[in-house]
Amino acid sequence: MRNAVILINKISANPLPDEQDVLEQAALVEKAMLMCGYSSQRIYFDLNLGNTWDLVKKLNPDVVFNLVETVNGRGELIHLAPTLLECLDIPFTGSASLPVYLSSHKVLAKKRFIDLGLPTPEWYYGEKFPDKIPEGRYIIKPLWEDGSAGITDNSVIYLDASDNDRLAVIRKNRKLFLEEFIQGREFNISVIGGDNEPLLLPPAEIRFKDYPQGKPQILNYASKWDEGSFEYRNSERHFDFTGEDAALIERLKRISLLCWKGIEMSGYARFDFRVDRNNQSFLLEVNANPCLSPDAGFIAAAEKAGLDYNAVVERILADACTKYK
Repeated sequence: MRNAVILINKISANPLPDEQDVLEQAALVEKAMLMCGYSSQRIYFDLNLGNTWDLVKKLNPDVVFNLVETVNGRGELIHLAPTLLECLDIPFTGSASLPVYLSSHKVLAKKRFIDLGLPTPEWYYGEKFPDKIPEGRYIIKPLWEDGSAGITDNSVIYLDASDNDRLAVIRKNRKLFLEEFIQGREFNISVIGGDNEPLLLPPAEIRFKDYPQGKPQILNYASKWDEGSFEYRNSERHFDFTGEDAALIERLKRISLLCWKGIEMSGYARFDFRVDRNNQSFLLEVNANPCLSPDAGFIAAAEKAGLDYNAVVERILADACTKYK
């Protein structure tokens, strides 16, 4: 039996649901790896990089399953895990350090989208933040965090020429950026590596059921993590589409593959889109190493494609080992 390490972020003393979720992922991955012929041991990753280095070297695994989502609660340090594993020259799952860094820094990701000729909503941050911006609806987003952390209904705002004071506050907060709000439909395209070419999983649309007028139709923190909330109960994932959506779906798939290759991703990823009333598509962000919980969008798409959890883990492991042949 081959040996493996499951690398996860160290859990804080009072974790929120999104942080606790990594423990469920680790337990499920552990069972699946056993079915794939791997014994495994968990290592908790934090800023004590020397300790992690020594532990991994001592265990000398055939592969590391990287589930690190934050480091000491900070999303901007997520790239440290793949960086350390690259230095150890050990096969590991998911994307390499550079695509992880690029995709987790939302503004750098958007700049890369533009370089690749991919459509993305207009945004404002740092030197790109003028004294005045066009009047309209915007969404305030964290620069680094995933899982809709920090996103609430109050994140969607309307700005006009009289909002200079509010703009000044947003401009000064270097952990936030301002993005044009695309009113319309929301889609996810999941991709898994392997067999020399990435596999596009069935596309999903998030449909906002019975949302009252004026309530932003967005995936906020509550919709993903608060099971008792209106948003959680009424943000529904669907895989059924009519023929009228065929061209749109093909366009979203094409953009996803271009982004996958352009950012040099591997392992598995999810691409998030909004589509406006004119059927124009906008790539919001790309998630390297997305959540592998059974109710998460990536696993739901894999199941729709006929891949059970063990098959997903087996394919991710095969992709990791292939990169090091």
